[in-house]
Order: sequence, then structure tokens, then C-alpha cells
Amino acid sequence: MPKTIRIHQTGGPEVLSLDEVALPEPGPGQALVRHRAIGLNFIDTYHRSGLYPLPALPHGIGMEAAGVVESIGPGVTEVKVGDRVAYAGGPPGAYAEARLIPADRLVHVPPSVSDEQAAAMMLKGMTVEYLTQRCRPVRSGETVLFHAAAGGVGLIACQWLRHLGVTVIGTVGSREKAELARAHGCAHTIVYTEEDFPKRVRELTGGAGVPVVFDSVGKSTFLGSLDCLSPRGMLVGFGNASGKPDPFDMQLLSTKGSLYLTRPTLMAYTAKREELIASANALFDVVARGIVKIDITRRWPLREAEQAHRTMEARQTVGSCLLEP
Repeated sequence: MPKTIRIHQTGGPEVLSLDEVALPEPGPGQALVRHRAIGLNFIDTYHRSGLYPLPALPHGIGMEAAGVVESIGPGVTEVKVGDRVAYAGGPPGAYAEARLIPADRLVHVPPSVSDEQAAAMMLKGMTVEYLTQRCRPVRSGETVLFHAAAGGVGLIACQWLRHLGVTVIGTVGSREKAELARAHGCAHTIVYTEEDFPKRVRELTGGAGVPVVFDSVGKSTFLGSLDCLSPRGMLVGFGNASGKPDPFDMQLLSTKGSLYLTRPTLMAYTAKREELIASANALFDVVARGIVKIDITRRWPLREAEQAHRTMEARQTVGSCLLEP
């Protein structure tokens, strides 16, 4: 039976349990995928802690992996046995040696992309694609603020946005992370533990502010992010690394310049298969052309998922990290 990391109750990293779970034959519309690499993402900690509730317990976690199709169920036309595939989003459960997954959530991995690259970039890279090209399309010549610029999403965003002619101001947690972000195309870095980031953004933009802030941090940056926006600017909040923002009076958006606020998800932007394929293909293209390089900085065996979570939550990771099945 394949080994799988599941939670039987919500809580800290200690609730991650290495179980053996028998898998039935794929049902209609399903595929059995044998994983070769598994991506680690901060959203996994939300499922584990209960911030994002799972439908029932025990339940697997993990949103991203790459592998090979071992078998398919009735009616599956999207993939065939032996295909190299990857996925991001969909039902949590990627922390496993093998799993069943809806076949229409799988995308084919091109020869130019390795299994490790695919597992390390699908959720993060497609997040960058939908945020910057569909949620709030950025334009050449614009300046944007991107929080956590040295993280897995941030490093991809810095490279991709530089290619598009966008100036990125990035917040980071240390001078070492600032150096890494700059090496990946971030024009200006702000170490938020040392500087007042809204004040510094205003200085860098001549007092104008930025038209859009991409914020995966949440509670600790929310109000400051609003203070960075120019009139009619947009705050795109796509994560809660520091917790959910506190409730606030919507009148604040008016007094600060008729601001916009959105809380998008990758799942909503890839709900249709054609959207999923288009997003994945856009990502594969920039990686194949060398515009975006995927930095895999840490790897843990599947059985060490608990330690991987402790390291992520201590903000001791940069770039993309993997679990090895």
C-alpha cells in the first residue's frame, strides 16, 4: 500500500501522520498517478491547521505533484497510462507515494521540464500567471509591490514581471532574502523587519504609490498594503501567512482613494479545463525559454513532512521546496 501523509485532527506540524492507505481501482473520470516529486506550499499549512477546513478527517494534504499515470478509470480521455503529468489545486492529497485524482485536473509535462521542476512550479507558477495576467493584468512600465518576494511564488513573479517590463518592489524578511530577490529581477527590496514598507514604497515612487499590491502575507501587511496604493489601486490578497486580516470598515477603501480589494484563488481561475491548460502552457513556455528559472532549494523525504512544515512556518525557506516520495 502506498504511504500517505494524512491528518486525523487539525493542529500543528505534529498532527501529520505517515499512514499506509489502500487505493481502489480508478473510478469514472479518475487516474492513478505514481508521484515522482511533491511540491510544498504554504497553503498546506492552512489545511493542516484548520484555517482552510477539509471536508472530513482523516484526510490527505498537499496541492501539487508530478508523476506518471499508472492506470485510468472509465471515460478518461485527458491522459493515458505512461503519461508524465503534473497538477496543482484540486482535492488535497499530494503528500503521497501515489494517489487517485480527477483526470481533468492533470496536465501533460513537456520534455523540456523535469519532474522536480514541474512539482516545484505548478501551483506557484500558475498563481503568478493568473494574478498578474488575468486577476489584475500588469503592463510594461508599471511598478508593483510584491510581498514575500524571496518565496516560491515571489521568485517566479520577480523573473516573469521583469520580462514583461514591470518594476517590482519586493518585501522580504532578511538581507539575505533581499539579495536573492534582487538576483531574480526584483528592482527594489524592502526588509520589512528593518523598514516601514509603506513609507519606503512612497519614497521609491515619488509619493505616488503603486497601482497594485500582491499580498500573500495577510494580517500583518494588510493595512500597510492599502497605504501603498495609488488612487483606484488594487490590493490582491492571495494568502494568509501571518493570519487572516482583521475585519475592517469598507469606508476605508473610499477614504484612501477609491481602492479595490480582491481575494482570488487559483482554483477559481483554473476551474475550466481550458483555463487550466492555458495557464500551465503559459508557465511551461516561460520556463522552456529560460525567462523563469525554478530554484529548488530544499528537499525532504515524505516521512519528514513534519520537519518541512516547521521549517516553512519559521520562514526559513526560500524558493521552491519538495517532498520526495
